[in-house]
Amino acid sequence: MKIRRVNTAHDDLDAFIQGAQADLEQIMDLVAGVGREVAARGNQAIFAYTRKFDGAEITEKNFKVSAAETDRAYKLVDEEFLQALRAAIDKIRAFHARQLRNSWFEPDAQGNILGQIIRPVERAGIYVPGGTAAYPSSVLMNAIPAQVAGVRELAMATPPNAAGEVNPYTLVAAAELGIAEIYKMGGAQAVFALAWGTETIKKVDLITGPGNIYVTVAKKMVYGEVNIDMLAGPSEILIIADGKADPAYLAADLMSQAEHDIMARSILVTDDEALLDRVEAELQKQIKDLSRREIIAQALEKNGAFILTSDLEEACRVANLIAPEHLELMVENPFALLSKVKNAGAIFMGQYTPEPVGDYYAGPNHILPTGGTARYNSPVTVDTFMKVSSLLYYSRDGILKAADDIIKLATVEGLTAHANAVRIRKEKANGDG
Repeated sequence: MKIRRVNTAHDDLDAFIQGAQADLEQIMDLVAGVGREVAARGNQAIFAYTRKFDGAEITEKNFKVSAAETDRAYKLVDEEFLQALRAAIDKIRAFHARQLRNSWFEPDAQGNILGQIIRPVERAGIYVPGGTAAYPSSVLMNAIPAQVAGVRELAMATPPNAAGEVNPYTLVAAAELGIAEIYKMGGAQAVFALAWGTETIKKVDLITGPGNIYVTVAKKMVYGEVNIDMLAGPSEILIIADGKADPAYLAADLMSQAEHDIMARSILVTDDEALLDRVEAELQKQIKDLSRREIIAQALEKNGAFILTSDLEEACRVANLIAPEHLELMVENPFALLSKVKNAGAIFMGQYTPEPVGDYYAGPNHILPTGGTARYNSPVTVDTFMKVSSLLYYSRDGILKAADDIIKLATVEGLTAHANAVRIRKEKANGDG
C-alpha cells in the first residue's frame, strides 16, 4: 500500500484537489430513467428496483415496516447497544436543542411591526443507507434535528437485505425515536418516491440523509420540487499534524474514513516530513487487523494523500482549499490554529477527539458537506428542517411616512402599479385625516 505524496513546493495541488470532484453527469441518464419509471409505475417500480439491486421481494404487504418487525428487532440487539444508543440520543438531542430559533416581532415608533415566523416543514423524508451494513447513527442524525425543529411527519427510507428485512439496529434506533413510518427502499428510486409520492407514500417537503452517487444525483434532480439537505459525495478526512502528533493516532484516524468505500479521501497535511514515514509504517501495521482492510487499502492508494507544507499556516491554507468534510487538528495547540481554519464541515480538536466521536456520540451532526462544498455549505442542523416567513404590518402613520420613498423607488423601476398601490393608500389616508 503506497500513499501518494504531494509537496506544495513542487507539485500541482490544484490538480490533486480537482481530481476528487465527482462527475455527476455521467450517470444522469440512468437515474433519470429510474425517475421516469417511478413516476409512471409508482410502487411497482420501487419493488422492481428493490428486486434488481437488493435481491429482495417486496410487495404492498411488506413494503412498510410493521410493529411486529420492530418488536423482533429489539430481541436481536443487546443491552449494551441500547445503553450506548440512548446515551447518544441524549447528547445529540441536547446539542441540537441549542440551535432552535424563535420567531420574533419588533414594533417601531409608528406602530409598524416587522418580524420573522420560523416554522418547521410539515413532512420530511429521511434516507438511511442500509442493505449489507447498519447505520443506526444516520437515523439519529436525520431524525433528531427534525424532531427538535417540530416536524410533525417523518417518513424513513432504508434498503432491505436480500431477505426483505431491515437491519435490526437501524430499526431499534428508529423505534427509540418513535419513527413508525419506515419503507423498505433505497437508491435513487427511494428519493423519487419520497419526493413525488406513490400509491402508498405521501410526498414530503424535504429529503435529508447521505447515500451513494445514485441517491445524490436523484436528490439533485428533485431539488426545486422538494428541498434537500445537500449533495453529499464520498466521505473525507483531512488531518493537520505537527511533528509531535502520535503516528498511531494519525494512521487510525485516516483509516476510519477510508473504510467507508474506495472513493473515500484520507489526507494528512504536515510540515514534518519524517512524520510521514512513521504514519505509513503505522498504516501497514494497523490495517492487518481491520475487517474492511481491502476497501481501506484501495481508498488510501487511489484517493489518499500525504501533503508536505512549509509550515502549519500553509497547512491551514491547504485545508481551506480542500474544504474537507472532517478536519482534525492534531497539533500541540489546536486552538492556536482555529482562527486560520475557514472551510470545514466539522473540526476535531486535539489528540483525544478522533472523528468517530462526532460520527456517533458527541452531539454535533455527522451529515456534513463534502467535495469542497464546506466552502459555502453547512452540516444538517435544526435549521435544515425550518422555513422562515417574513411578517410585515404597517400602520396608517407608518405608510404615510414611508409612502413617498416607496413610490419613488417603484417609479424608478417603471412599475407604476406598484407605486399606485402605495399612492392610493396615501391619498385616502390623507383624505381621512
